[in-house]
Amino acid sequence: MEITKLYLKDLVYKVTGAAIEVHKELGPGLLESVYHKCLKRELTLRGINFKS
Repeated sequence: MEITKLYLKDLVYKVTGAAIEVHKELGPGLLESVYHKCLKRELTLRGINFKS
């Protein structure tokens, strides 16, 4: 698979959206490990492959 600028732009948009959604739901002040687990779940729900 060739990685293009358009592909990367779309991926960044999706990942940023997932991170914002997690932060909106949880709010500030929690441990990083909580955000990490929730972001992993959100990325999975959105069909975004990742390595943790």
